[in-house]
Amino acid sequence: MRVISRIDLRQGLPSDLRAVLPRAALDVETALEAVRPICEDVRHRGVAALRELTARFDGVEIESTRVPREAVDRALDELDPAVRAALEESIRRARLVHREQRRPDVTTRVVPGGTVTERWVPVSRVGLYVPGGRAVYPSSVVMNVVPAQEAGVGSLAVTSPAQAEFGGLPHPAILAACGLLGVDEVYAVGGAQAVAMFAYGTEECAPAAMVTGPGNVYVAAAKRLLKGIIGIDAEAGPTEIAIIADRTADPVHVAADLISQAEHDVVAAAVLVTDSLELAEAVEKELPGQVNATRHAARITEALSGEQSGIVLVSDLDDAIEVANAYAAEHLEIQTAEPHRVAARIRNAGAIFIGPYSPVSLGDYLAGSNHVLPTGGCACHSSGLSVQTFLRGIHVVDYSREALAEAARHVCVLADAEDLPAHGAAIRARFDWKIPS
Repeated sequence: MRVISRIDLRQGLPSDLRAVLPRAALDVETALEAVRPICEDVRHRGVAALRELTARFDGVEIESTRVPREAVDRALDELDPAVRAALEESIRRARLVHREQRRPDVTTRVVPGGTVTERWVPVSRVGLYVPGGRAVYPSSVVMNVVPAQEAGVGSLAVTSPAQAEFGGLPHPAILAACGLLGVDEVYAVGGAQAVAMFAYGTEECAPAAMVTGPGNVYVAAAKRLLKGIIGIDAEAGPTEIAIIADRTADPVHVAADLISQAEHDVVAAAVLVTDSLELAEAVEKELPGQVNATRHAARITEALSGEQSGIVLVSDLDDAIEVANAYAAEHLEIQTAEPHRVAARIRNAGAIFIGPYSPVSLGDYLAGSNHVLPTGGCACHSSGLSVQTFLRGIHVVDYSREALAEAARHVCVLADAEDLPAHGAAIRARFDWKIPS
């Protein structure tokens, strides 16, 4: 019995390719109706609503949504030294990459006496979401906080679901990561209600200009619902991996990498796209043994056997590339004879991992890249989290009287063409001579 299903496209790709590729049944649009009343409740009742929602969804009674500073300090003091060293190295590498993403202000001289300067200004306050369901993600604290800090954001708040086994606080590893990064504003709130907390603010949490971070489909749905009230990074829902592989790929590596992302959640997606039937069969043969050797075999099996996962057989690498661009994976591995050539033709992916020694697991923790990436096909229009996420470009226009006079006729002509005469009048008011039409 196969652990993972097959989709055979070797006879040609259909015109509506996205419709036949593996996807989870529960999508963001469906989840919108579930999160709408939750967000409205938080909007109108604030902390009282958050306490009730935390009890309902997380099974935890909390007195306050704000985590005491001493709890963050204690978690850092008690952190395993090996875990601390690994997190510190992750932070160091992430800072190296994200610091290079800073943008200088650029001034363009359009005409003599006329310049436009693009200034890059960080948002004033961000809410950073860190998941805390079936797994604990201190690495997501790093991936959220580092680019925000490097962008120069002045006010940072982290939230993660309350955990019953830790007295209604987020997991200690998450709190310790906050401590390492110097973040002491932390909340024990998860799910769609956390996004609403940052969007509307409460008695304990000031509203934020932006919310970022991965989460489940309900977190993604809340982001979609509240976008406009609060800025968002992308709809980062359940994780997904796609692998383009040919006959040169090692089936042991491919199977291990599919499993690594299926480990996150029963709705995690794992997709192999290959032009090699032999590789597909070898991976299918390899999967059961590797799955059974893992701690989370039941979860992984459910994810791999779900409709969101599968092996897609194609006739050649050209078709594999077309499939990958249509799928727009959060993580895309390329394990082929010439992976750089394949990577150069990929337009849609959250992040690309090239060759047998750049697995997604490296990117999750220590590559220096960011693992907060668009999912569910959103990589066709959205990027992963970066310093740019937290920056706004502001154009500063500075024209002299002479430079404006040189442009005046064209401005007035265009204003008349758009039937906006007051626009032209605003130009004419600055001169004591008639601007020719």
